[in-house]
Amino acid sequence: MELHPVDLKTGIILPAFGVQNALLTAGSRESCNTMTIGWCQAGRLWNLPVCTVYVRPERYTYQFMEERDYFTVSVLPESEKKTMALCGSRSGRDLDKIKECGLTVRYGAGDTPYFAEAEAVLVCRKLYVQDMDPACAAAGEEKILPYYGEKGGWHRIYTGEIVEAYSARPYAK
Repeated sequence: MELHPVDLKTGIILPAFGVQNALLTAGSRESCNTMTIGWCQAGRLWNLPVCTVYVRPERYTYQFMEERDYFTVSVLPESEKKTMALCGSRSGRDLDKIKECGLTVRYGAGDTPYFAEAEAVLVCRKLYVQDMDPACAAAGEEKILPYYGEKGGWHRIYTGEIVEAYSARPYAK
């Protein structure tokens, strides 16, 4: 699949959020990890195009997110359900998920890996990092709390400026 640059001011990049999952990837040419994410937001903040992702500290990808200034979000086609399942259920500590899935690595800003098989890619530079705090769960806490406890620790929030975007569909520039 060929990816084309997208103008962030005119291209609608990720209609897939909420419908398809994505792969969050962080690291370098020497070492990286990817994981399936279901929670992701894209929009504008501080008058910048941004993407926000959430990673639990116990996930292997967490260390790569902490060590690097950039991360990518790659939305794969729905036909890649096996890839999404493997990358969401196996740890990169135990398995080279990228090799196992046969993904083709490309590099964006900051030498950050993403995948040529994606329908859409966001390359982001971290702007803001904060841990979620259970004390901040508001009136909807009954909807939030089931995601924690036995399922794992509270997520760290990473908001990054979208510095590059790619789409398999060419958009007018």
